[in-house]
Amino acid sequence: MTFAGTASLSSEQFQLEQLPGNLPPDERVLWQGRPDWRCLAQRAFHLRGLAVYFGVLLVWYAVTALRGEAPAVAALATLRMTAVALTPLALICLYAWMSSRAALYTMTDRRLVLRIGIALPITVNLPFAKVASAGLLLWQDGHGSISLAISPPDRMTYMVLWPHAKPWRMARPEPMLRCIPDAARVSQILARALAVAADMPVPAASPAIAASAGAQPHASALA
Repeated sequence: MTFAGTASLSSEQFQLEQLPGNLPPDERVLWQGRPDWRCLAQRAFHLRGLAVYFGVLLVWYAVTALRGEAPAVAALATLRMTAVALTPLALICLYAWMSSRAALYTMTDRRLVLRIGIALPITVNLPFAKVASAGLLLWQDGHGSISLAISPPDRMTYMVLWPHAKPWRMARPEPMLRCIPDAARVSQILARALAVAADMPVPAASPAIAASAGAQPHASALA
């Protein structure tokens, strides 16, 4: 099944997109994507706020150094502190880039599959019948994050999902397609897929993909 304006990939093409196992022959991929690392660094890891914080500390340090040292000595000391401040910011950018490259979000007409993790990659399979609701957080540049509330009693572990989880939802963690480009269009594809699949049983997948329990017969669809 396909929707207007969306691409449909075969099971063979799906496997080529770095996901383990095969989909059933009648299941189609509607969308694939990954987080934008710049957006991830800013929105998930708060790079901008940390840069402002370190900037304020550097200004304070420079003013203090100028009061007690010669200008040349103060300038050299400030340069050293600038290098110290830039190191964690660079590490955050590197981690955001690695997290983005290691992640792959896949939406089929029956499930969401999240391949996440840098050192220990895992594949999370989320049938649409397990999705109770979905929410969209959209920014002006078109990037956004889509959170997915899971029907009880099923639940996932926050630390396993992070940073691909809705912030501060510790009791009932919500997987999140985080910092994806063109998020409004992706949310429309997801809303249509949830509406169509609401009464559709989820077929058994290969052991490499199946990571959650059997599906419930109904799922709430969002407009």
